[in-house]
Amino acid sequence: MKESFTRRTMLATTAAAGVLALSACGGNVGGGGDAAEAEFPSGPVTITVGQDAGGSTDRIARQVAEGMAEDLGVAVPVVNKAGANGALATKEVAAMEPNGENLVLLNATLITITSLTVPEGEAVSLDDLDVIAGLSQDDYVLVASKESGIENLEDVKAASGDLNFGTTGVGTGSQLAQAVLFAQAEIEGTAVPFDSGSPALTAVMGDQVDVATIQLGEALPQIEAGTVTPIVTFAEERSEFLQDVPTAVEEGFDVPVSQYRALAAPKGLPEDVKARLVESVEATQATDAYKEFNESNILAPWEVSGEEVVEEWNALAEQYKALIEEYDISLTE
Repeated sequence: MKESFTRRTMLATTAAAGVLALSACGGNVGGGGDAAEAEFPSGPVTITVGQDAGGSTDRIARQVAEGMAEDLGVAVPVVNKAGANGALATKEVAAMEPNGENLVLLNATLITITSLTVPEGEAVSLDDLDVIAGLSQDDYVLVASKESGIENLEDVKAASGDLNFGTTGVGTGSQLAQAVLFAQAEIEGTAVPFDSGSPALTAVMGDQVDVATIQLGEALPQIEAGTVTPIVTFAEERSEFLQDVPTAVEEGFDVPVSQYRALAAPKGLPEDVKARLVESVEATQATDAYKEFNESNILAPWEVSGEEVVEEWNALAEQYKALIEEYDISLTE
């Protein structure tokens, strides 16, 4: 009796162990199958921003993160690592494991303009990234002080030689747009450098400089308040927020410069993970909250595929390179 009990106990124990072993292999009791893969995401999905908190790029990242967190069902924290127009943060993320849980918010100028100001080996390349999707477009506008009396581009050209113009940082879209326009229109003057758009705009408002090129989102409140005069915008088409202001292209100058943003990940994402991230971004862009955010921040939707982002940004980089070589423009000073 004692022996029978012991044998039954051992058999039951062995069977239980077998079930546990099969369960550990994903419950694939039929045999011959692979272990089940963990679903994505299995943890937080971090978005790194290469600019300081509070700026346009940071605000876009946080709005995207909010929508994606709701769609993915996990936390989507935003981490700011400013430096070199986003190059430091982008290179750091590009070197991470391509598991979909580390993303970076890209500015187009990092690829299209900053790459022209640094040695080739130091430039950030889209070849090191899987671009998830395009997000939005932020235009630039040339504005003039009220005291200058400048009302249009002909007035700017007439002031050539005596013009004082603000610049807003090395390797920026506003720097390139203004430099190419002035070169093509043969406008000369004295450059007054500023670190960013905000102090340059303040200088125009205070008539410390005659004109400066500013991101539309920064300039529009002052344009609407009547404290500065919009001269031209630099996008391919007129801005929906400034329908009465011509583009530089309309005025006969080849200066299509805008700031675009996109979401990217380290190169080598599994196809199913990339598809889920694309789906999440699209779900976010479809929400009323995201649409209202774009409108209130003067951002035009630029909701294109990752493949389109790569194609367009690489083409812009080549176009800008040709322009600065043709007009002997320096973007490093």
